[in-house]
Order: sequence, then C-alpha cells, then structure tokens
Amino acid sequence: MSDQHYFTASPAARAAERCHRFTIRGREVEVITASGVFSADRVDKGTQVLLDHVPDPPKTGRFLDLGCGWGPIALALGSASPAAQVLAADINERAVDLTARNAEAAGLRGVRAASADALLAELRASGRRLDLIWSNPPVRIGKEALHALLTDWLPLLADDGEAWLVVGKNLGADSLATWLASQGWAVAREASAKGFRVLRVSR
Repeated sequence: MSDQHYFTASPAARAAERCHRFTIRGREVEVITASGVFSADRVDKGTQVLLDHVPDPPKTGRFLDLGCGWGPIALALGSASPAAQVLAADINERAVDLTARNAEAAGLRGVRAASADALLAELRASGRRLDLIWSNPPVRIGKEALHALLTDWLPLLADDGEAWLVVGKNLGADSLATWLASQGWAVAREASAKGFRVLRVSR
C-alpha cells in the first residue's frame, strides 16, 4: 500500500479485513485491521515507542488520539483510564470505523471515534478542552500540512494539558520541536528510542 492511501478520507484499496492479537501497554487485545489503514498488520514502531515512554494518563479527563488508525493509542488510553473520555480522530473513515469497533470489542465504553474534521469543529464550537493528546502524527503528509494539523489541534489543550508526540529522527523530529517552540509551545524531548523521539508539548 502506498503511503497516501491511509491519510485520504476514503481509501481506494478494498477493505481486506484481518484479525490480530497484540499486546498494548501490557494488555492483550484482539483487533480488526484492514488495508488502506496505517500500519494494518502490526503496532507501528513509532506508536510502540510512544506507548513505551508516556507516563500513565490521569484517571479522568478528556483525551485525544490524533490520527488513530485502527486504534492502538485509543485502546491504550481507554484501558488505562476507563473513567476518562477518550476521543479518537482520523481523516480516514475506515480507520474511524475500525477504532470504534475495536474499542467496543474491548469493552472500552469511554472511547469515541470520529472524523477529524467533524470532531475539530465540534470541540471548537463547544469550547471543550483536551487534557491530553497522544499522537503518532502523519509526518509524511509534509511539513506544511503537519504544521497546519498541529496548529488546529494543539490550541484545544487545556491550560495544564499536554500533548505527547512521537516523530522519527530522520523525519524531522528535531526541526518539529524547534518549530513548535517558535510557536510559543514548551517542548521537552522526553525519550529517544529506535530512531524516534518522544516530545512533550505544553503551554
């Protein structure tokens, strides 16, 4: 599958679904994945690095998995904090459907998956803020589009909220950290592993 398929709204590839068992932050889950969705046959290495290095989320709050794919980050958040509201957003409608189904199958009632554009509009209109964002952002959409994506979502953080992002070192992790700082965000490089950096972003 070429990269562009998974960040289009309606992937052209047929949705060849398959079942996998993965261990996500210590919990074994059975999930459905499909072609046309990011990292359909494994937990992506960057996502794994993020999940290995983020601290446990608060017990309650409003959390976001930005660019959810089939849902590993949303499942991790929902499992760690069942009383929290976990929002999962993706431009890819197939990814949104898979995340919703995988969360339901795992019994995670606090997880809600939605189209990124619709969820962004809803949050802006309601004034509700995010306490936490975990994301393996789609850096391959290009620097300009990535900056626009983060410019849309990061301002939705609560005053004491944090975003944890994983980015490949050779895909511009350090330049992204520099750009975020230039936009007024506090950026800390919290971990480096397997060719990735984990960045913590706050106000």
